[in-house]
Amino acid sequence: MTFQDLNLNTPLYNAIEDLGFENPTPIQAEAFNIIASGKDVVGIAQTGTGKTFAYMLPILRHLKYSRQDNPRVLILVPTRELVVQVVDEIEKLSRYINNRVLGVYGGTNINTQKQAVAQGQDIIVATPGRLYDLAVSRVLQLKSIQKLVIDEVDVMLDLGFRHQLMNIFDILPERRQNIMFSATMTKDVDDLITHFFINPAKVQIAVSGTPLENIKQQRYDVPNFYTKVNLLEYLLQDENEFSKVLIFVAYKKMADRLFDTLEALFHGQTCVIHSNKTQNYRLRSIEQFRDGEHRILVATDVMARGLDIDDITHVINFDTPEYPENYMHRIGRTGRAEKEGRTLLFSTEKEQEAREKIEDLMQLQIESVVIPEAVEISTTLIEEERPQIKERNNPIKRKKEDLPGPAFHEKKDKNKKVNLGGSYRREAAKKYKKPKTRGDKNSNRRNKKRR
Repeated sequence: MTFQDLNLNTPLYNAIEDLGFENPTPIQAEAFNIIASGKDVVGIAQTGTGKTFAYMLPILRHLKYSRQDNPRVLILVPTRELVVQVVDEIEKLSRYINNRVLGVYGGTNINTQKQAVAQGQDIIVATPGRLYDLAVSRVLQLKSIQKLVIDEVDVMLDLGFRHQLMNIFDILPERRQNIMFSATMTKDVDDLITHFFINPAKVQIAVSGTPLENIKQQRYDVPNFYTKVNLLEYLLQDENEFSKVLIFVAYKKMADRLFDTLEALFHGQTCVIHSNKTQNYRLRSIEQFRDGEHRILVATDVMARGLDIDDITHVINFDTPEYPENYMHRIGRTGRAEKEGRTLLFSTEKEQEAREKIEDLMQLQIESVVIPEAVEISTTLIEEERPQIKERNNPIKRKKEDLPGPAFHEKKDKNKKVNLGGSYRREAAKKYKKPKTRGDKNSNRRNKKRR
């Protein structure tokens, strides 16, 4: 099947031809007619299969030119980086279409975004928090929204956006088309569909948790952090094979720790991204990695959803993710658009249970690889890996019930004074023979007469 088989218009055909695409992906081919019909749609497809084009092609095909200021299409995504990427993808498809697209997200000046919204927009791409702030300020009017797209809805719910989503649903017009895309189907996602979608058509290209066939997966059993670093150093020395490597870690502190270590080993080749970094720093790191200025990017799971970076040769899971769905999204950063990809999973003894959950979800055993003999097995442990020493019989260490409680001594007399209100003030006035305020002339006269 080619794009010519879809009922597109000339501007879209020209844009697709400029991009060099010939064949739609399965999710794009399956979803086009259903979304174009105006029905509510739930799309389940693996990450990296072109979900953005799957919902944008039919929307742009039927989005007529308009001069009205209020937007007609609203696209919600979980992260700032994904807002920037989706806007970029829409602009590529809209090269020969006269429409207005704006991305809004937190971490930047809201007044600048208010001015951009006030100029009039057709399509708004937003994170839920910033969108709600703009809607509450009355600058952004949502009364003309005809199509609502929620992309990566499962991660939105994971990140705690449920409350904002509920508020946004309340201020949207009831008559609209709801379109939702996700790589996994969870109970929370199913509940959202039940409450807000009307007889949605379901487009499912692969069962949730099915790995991409073009990704080769391998794993290493590694005892600790420093052995993981030694193994990573050994692998990354081959710059030809590991030419564009995305490394996932569990949390921000680990990301900074690994970045500092790798920067010392491979100076000028490494960058890092996590939620504590500023927006400009995050975007710059992505661009440097995308453009090949740096071949190694260390990231937390904020990077695992939706970001489309071409030609990533390897995804390395430095830490085994606690939730198996996160593993699916991580490995989906490589092997995109049917290209071949490779992933490596590092697991300590404590992480074996999480690794087994991943294999259960995929219904696939990840190939185990022996650590090369040239890699030094370290015995040094970082703070999180050291065992917690419990001193059960330490006579000096107090138990909680033995800790000193609140003070029990009697208050001193000077601290027992009670504010007596008006009567206290009157007594003070009698004692000191002067008014409470300097400007009370009548009181001053009375005091002089008494004297």
